[in-house]
Amino acid sequence: MTERMTGAQALVRALEHVGVDTVFGIPGGAILPAYDPLYDSTKVRHVLVRHEQGAGHAAEGYAQATGKVGVCMATSGPGATNLVTPIADAYMDSVPIVAITGQVASGAIGTDAFQEADISGITMPITKHNFLVTDPLDIPRTIVEAFHIASTGRPGPVLVDISKDALQADTTFSWPPVMHLPGYRPVTRPHSKQIREAAKLIAESRRPVLYVGGGVHKAGASAELIRLAELTNIPVVTTLMARGTFPDSHPQHMGMPGMHGSVSAVGALQQADLLIGLGVRFDDRVTGQLSTFAPYAKIVHADIDPAEISKNRHADVPIVGDCKEVIADLIATVEASDRQGDYTDWWTLLNGYKQTYPLGYDEFEDGSLAPQYVMQRLSAIAGPDAYYVAGVGQHQMWAAQFIGYENPGTFINSGGLGTMGFAVPAAMGAKMGRPDATVWAIDGDGCFQMTNQELATCALEGVPIKIAVINNGNLGMVRQWQTLFYEQRYSNTDLQTARRIPDFVKLAEAYGCVGLRCERPEDVDATIMKAMEITDVPVVVDFVVHQDAMVWPMVAAGTSNDDIKIARDMAPTWESEDE
Repeated sequence: MTERMTGAQALVRALEHVGVDTVFGIPGGAILPAYDPLYDSTKVRHVLVRHEQGAGHAAEGYAQATGKVGVCMATSGPGATNLVTPIADAYMDSVPIVAITGQVASGAIGTDAFQEADISGITMPITKHNFLVTDPLDIPRTIVEAFHIASTGRPGPVLVDISKDALQADTTFSWPPVMHLPGYRPVTRPHSKQIREAAKLIAESRRPVLYVGGGVHKAGASAELIRLAELTNIPVVTTLMARGTFPDSHPQHMGMPGMHGSVSAVGALQQADLLIGLGVRFDDRVTGQLSTFAPYAKIVHADIDPAEISKNRHADVPIVGDCKEVIADLIATVEASDRQGDYTDWWTLLNGYKQTYPLGYDEFEDGSLAPQYVMQRLSAIAGPDAYYVAGVGQHQMWAAQFIGYENPGTFINSGGLGTMGFAVPAAMGAKMGRPDATVWAIDGDGCFQMTNQELATCALEGVPIKIAVINNGNLGMVRQWQTLFYEQRYSNTDLQTARRIPDFVKLAEAYGCVGLRCERPEDVDATIMKAMEITDVPVVVDFVVHQDAMVWPMVAAGTSNDDIKIARDMAPTWESEDE
């Protein structure tokens, strides 16, 4: 199939051919030629966002909710640089997005032309790959390669920067193009010898733990994980990025590890003699002080990205491969062996931790609202089939701790980069990808004020997300650190939303949404139910909570997981390895 058309038409046609149905973006001078044929497309819906950062996060939310590649589009210069934060966010959390940017005409590149920025150079460290296209003939092949790179191996963001003259010039469009990626060959099949070594360690261990990360969800391996866990009877911990990949209600689930993880999950890692790390990064928020992390454990580390293996913690058995295939091979190897580990004492210890140190929270004598209670009731009323999209901070941790996740991919948040302002646009993208699902954005009053302009997009585009603003009047997580480590010197963390500047209910109404407010525990259920009944417009609920509510448990930054606190100056009692 060969036709004559402009580069811009070739771009839109290529997007249609690779199956794109939604693009989030804002037009501008350099990308404007691409917007003209987009006007005629019957297959691609363009969503006009209010800020390019919103376009990027919406593409992330769409990708995470659907498993498809999310797409965002912006013009050159400031339009492109406004995408840097969501691109970096997608890179840290392995989210497949393609960002398409216009660039000044090829003859002007390097002259500091109006609205010129070297977005390829700027994003080189935070993309899986990026392209600068100056020949219109290269556009279809580049789009196919970009989508292939973004969605295969370890997923991630790819940038395609196209000069304005390449978009305007006539070219020959032929489909399908031939990809030319000689150096890109992700390994998906694990080595059988490494699988046998891992199975041998599992059979020999007395205190093993399945340490499960976002890579297992990305591989679509939740069912295989459950099968492996039940076959081996090994306890499971799920990181922030893997919440829901293994059901919270499963008796083998020990909870979330890390800085604000459960005592049972943190204790399991610290007391283990074997960690089977599946799609994890051994990042600092899980390990705490690295030299004291899981001191008795041998490490099996499986990941599709060889760069992650032994990056932070030496792997005794490194396995490069797709987690779905790794787990399937482990199941087959364990089944073929008649050796079964005896974990009776291990389960006694861990179930003891679970019963002695359950997640809890303080209620306030003045009758004010505990944010954790809001999460519990939201979980009970909206249920495990809803999608929960969190911003970053205390509310994110409460959402991770107090909402029950039973289904993979139902908790979407900014993990690696910790991007404030993520929730509202990402929830919009998730809802557009899953229009039949209930989508709750859980945001803080600080985060919400960074990207709430996308409420206008939601109202106009008919995207009825629901937003729970956990309003403690402060930058809550920073205030918590100031309380604990800075002698309660609250420097620049008071947002003064207690004075209702802004008034979130009026703000919601100004944006064409429904605004509700809840300040008392006895009103929580009725408020959530009312929000659930409204299905045609976005709803913003201002949950006014106590400013001194804290996230516990907590491992202070740079300290050992052994020093986890279950409340201020309160620590669990560990059983030592010698016992």
